[in-house]
Amino acid sequence: MTSHVRDPVATDDAKLQLPQRWSAEPCPQTSGRGSLIEGYLEQVDEKRRCGSLQFGGIDPVATDTPVIVVDRLERRFGQTVALAGISFQVAAGEIVGLLGHNGAGKTTTIRLVLGLLAPHGGTVRVFGFEPMVDGERIRQRTGVVGESLGLDERLTARELLQVFADLYDVPRAVQAQRIAALLEQFGLAEVADRRVATYSAGMRQRLALARCLLHDPELLLLDEPTATLDPVAAHHVRELIAERRREGRTILLATHNLDEAERLCDRVVILERGRVLVEGHPQELAAALGVPAQLAVEVEPELIDIAIDVLTRRSLAAWAEPEPGRIIVERMTRRQVPDVVAALVGAGVPVYGVMLRTPSLEDVYLALHQRTERR
Repeated sequence: MTSHVRDPVATDDAKLQLPQRWSAEPCPQTSGRGSLIEGYLEQVDEKRRCGSLQFGGIDPVATDTPVIVVDRLERRFGQTVALAGISFQVAAGEIVGLLGHNGAGKTTTIRLVLGLLAPHGGTVRVFGFEPMVDGERIRQRTGVVGESLGLDERLTARELLQVFADLYDVPRAVQAQRIAALLEQFGLAEVADRRVATYSAGMRQRLALARCLLHDPELLLLDEPTATLDPVAAHHVRELIAERRREGRTILLATHNLDEAERLCDRVVILERGRVLVEGHPQELAAALGVPAQLAVEVEPELIDIAIDVLTRRSLAAWAEPEPGRIIVERMTRRQVPDVVAALVGAGVPVYGVMLRTPSLEDVYLALHQRTERR
């Protein structure tokens, strides 16, 4: 019998934490930090005995059905329009990035997908269910890492994972093995019995990712998972996210980090002021928007002025990079590359290397932003 747990994400502020009505203090019969873990688990067991944890099977969804379907979704906060009719889908097994600056509507979208907010218009379906009606079913199959991690710093990593394993109703027979495997996989095995208060930001983020995988979810919702991390820690977390995709999980990633989205995502949905500007693969978007590529050309440093003059006379925008002997030619296509090389060699300028730089997601985003500003 599969349980519908009293899920730990359904709080008013969308933080992944214990339900607010549950005490986070030690049981009155005991005292001190040593009783904290027992207090949590006794409350979980009491909820089971009282029937507060409901039981029932998870309804299957056809594999060809999109995991997430958002259709003309609207949400307001007072007079402020957070979402103005956005639509997109997420297929099984892909990573889709929700991209936009702060206030674009990314976190609001995730909260609506989870059923933590009610829409004011439009619909959301997750695994074929409506979040406001079947939120428990959705959250039972979903792992969440929010901007606020909600980690109890008084617990060790092992204790914290044990608490959430019980909340997700992971069978006691497999808990120890699964927790040990996650701690090892996320590089926390050696510090598993240290209190979370002693962890760095990167270690906490890895622990939050491990926690959201305890119940083996099919869908991951990640809200700015590397926003507060240094470059090394952020790189490690991105590698862990990429591994989850290789496991076949579906991921909706909210971020304003363009490099992160380009590295991880199959598609991006770019939001601006609660509206979808464009959706697609970064290279497809670049082609559709006419965002040009750049050509990097390596020539003899002493002849760089001659090289720029040759290119300028051919009506090409070229400029020298700080690196000696390197020229950037703007607004290039692949077919133009042989002509550029031939022109330089014909003018007596040796060419030692060329590289066509395809437009980045940053180029696409800036082009879209500029078009929006001109409206």
